[in-house]
Amino acid sequence: MTFISVIYALFLLILLGLYWLIPWRPWRLFIVLMASLIFYCTLQIQYIPLLLLWTIFNFGLALTLVEPQEWEIPNISWNERRAFLLTLGIVLNILILVGFKYLPFIFKILGTALNIPVIISTGDWIDQYVIAPLGLSFFCFELIAYLVDVYRGAPAATSLLEFSAYKLFFAKLISGPITRYHHLNTQFKTLKFPVPEQIADGLWLLARGAIKKGLLADNIGILVDLSFSNLQRAGSGDLWLATFAYGLQLYLDFSGYVDLARGTALLLGLSLPINFDAPYFTTSIADFWRRWHITLGDWLRNYLYFPLGGSRVGLFRTCLNLMIVMLIAGIWHGAAWGFVVWGGLHGLALVIHRLTDALFTQLSITWIWKSLPGVLIAWLITQLMVFTAWIFFRLPNLQDSWWVMNHLWGHPSDVQFAHKVYVEALGLERHNLVILLAAVFGLMTLTTFLNRGLKLELNWTVKLVLVPISFFTVWLLAPEGSLPYIYFDF
Repeated sequence: MTFISVIYALFLLILLGLYWLIPWRPWRLFIVLMASLIFYCTLQIQYIPLLLLWTIFNFGLALTLVEPQEWEIPNISWNERRAFLLTLGIVLNILILVGFKYLPFIFKILGTALNIPVIISTGDWIDQYVIAPLGLSFFCFELIAYLVDVYRGAPAATSLLEFSAYKLFFAKLISGPITRYHHLNTQFKTLKFPVPEQIADGLWLLARGAIKKGLLADNIGILVDLSFSNLQRAGSGDLWLATFAYGLQLYLDFSGYVDLARGTALLLGLSLPINFDAPYFTTSIADFWRRWHITLGDWLRNYLYFPLGGSRVGLFRTCLNLMIVMLIAGIWHGAAWGFVVWGGLHGLALVIHRLTDALFTQLSITWIWKSLPGVLIAWLITQLMVFTAWIFFRLPNLQDSWWVMNHLWGHPSDVQFAHKVYVEALGLERHNLVILLAAVFGLMTLTTFLNRGLKLELNWTVKLVLVPISFFTVWLLAPEGSLPYIYFDF
């Protein structure tokens, strides 16, 4: 079951009917939990027992981490025990993540380094026959955040039903947004039927997400897949076009998923965190990470960057912390060297930004970046770095990604490439595709200007009018057999 399907529409309608007809809060939570399990069963039924057991384990573990009463604070052994249990919980959550996602990668590194073929073949076997549970990275990061929050003094869940409904909530289970327990549990306790404005917002988010994913991302994805699967024939212009197209596809695919998740939650009387805020219009890499995958950025800051010392430990340590955090962010996305390089590039960009910011502040010339030419140059540098780094994200095999990097300039295309990829497969010339992609980016620019610049938004009646038009357009123009969500792999 996917968000953009007739089956999901029926699933959601039945769920909403049962959910709001029953007035008792515990029963509503039970319905959400059952619906979440049904949703996941349609994707990977074999991992339902694992998700349930791991949810129960972390629920019980958190109860042992509850902050001691005042009379217990002097008890050093009690606090040491809490620290040990927290460490145990973090390690176990990381181990289950490593066991499913990173063992083949680790075995290949060890086998190659030690020149032991059997280790490499074992890794290949695991990679071929062991499929990681969908959304495992998000699942484990939320659990780690919950354990740390409880250790720091936040109240632990006392109801397994409430915690399970939060943890397995289907709208966010697969690809986020990463949501803290206390953010959602507070809403569970004060559930109210949404007012007309909220219903309109929920339906509009569903429609907008469908447009982003089904109409735009999936159509752009066809171009991206064709281009990157024919690398040897592509010229430099084709590679730049595919790279730009992939940046758009990734944003539209992931933000579209989040819109669908948030729209579903709103119809259930719940609010999930915003995960994107016009990241392609940022003028620094630091600002990019405040507006791209916002909940992951918050997680990295609160549970990695700040515990490492953040920016309070001197310039050198700050730069080192930034690099460590971004390397971990890269590895979190996948078990391949391309993701490590991607994280390293973003870490390096953040370090350069921090150093230049300190230098310009010391020289009292930060005004340069506030002038119109400075803003445009900063935007161009930032987005050039972001889009170039996407090459390693899309092609995590370094052999492929380095080939692209080495052929971005002065490399002619095969005479058959344009005809086979653009004309025969897509029915368009390359310049037509450039115009279409520019139009998509222009639409993004316009909506960003209206929302962030002029603070304008559609009123709820206009949203309701646009909802059926949007769904009909997706049904009419979306490609057959929708592409999987990109972040399902993470």
